[in-house]
Amino acid sequence: MHLDVQDLRNFYYRSTLGRAAQAAIRGRLVDLWPEAKGQTVVGFGFAVPLLRPYLADARRVIGLMPGPQGVMPWPAGMPNVSVLTEETMWPIETGHVDKLVVMHGLETSGRPSQLLEECWRVLGPGGRALFVVPNRSGLWSRSDRTPFGFGRPYSATQLENQLRAHHFVPENHCSALYLPPSFRRFWLKSGSLIEKTGQRIPTVMAGGVLMVEVSKLIRPPSGSVTKHTAKRPIKALDGLLKPA
Repeated sequence: MHLDVQDLRNFYYRSTLGRAAQAAIRGRLVDLWPEAKGQTVVGFGFAVPLLRPYLADARRVIGLMPGPQGVMPWPAGMPNVSVLTEETMWPIETGHVDKLVVMHGLETSGRPSQLLEECWRVLGPGGRALFVVPNRSGLWSRSDRTPFGFGRPYSATQLENQLRAHHFVPENHCSALYLPPSFRRFWLKSGSLIEKTGQRIPTVMAGGVLMVEVSKLIRPPSGSVTKHTAKRPIKALDGLLKPA
């Protein structure tokens, strides 16, 4: 079940821990995608905290928010780009998205298979999608004081297998949120150092969220292929067609 948009907004924009989480995940995203000049960038779920770096140069930025969650205007002080949408029926033409970010969308969806099909539909050839989900081995999925404590947490293998089953090809993976999900001042002040240290650990088990970047696998046409052969003339008619 999707979280309420007011709870998500309060966490990411009105709490110190939420702002630290936003900065950590967005930093990893920018490492993967430094720019999106002239491209269409879309976020689904509550991904808008990650999309601000692309507002200046992208051709279009869209924040899709599912109906059960609710919608809020975003970005503040600028023309609104957020849209309330049906979870598995987005108001976007097929193959028009260059970059897609899904956060607080997959793990809370009641129809994850149909949601992934919609992600595949809108992503263009050569486009990339990034799925951000709670790490089932991390501390954040065990605390209901943050949005990552709700829904279905994943292991890296579970997430990649599910994405492959829906015709995505995993290209990169990383993790974020190595700091504990604590509102204590000591941890919040140490958050930046902890994140830098965590990124050097050669495993995705310690991070609070998993981030998997995928490309779109173009499926071959369905149906059987019949080979057409050239018809040979009937030999019985050779005498009529070519009289001696």
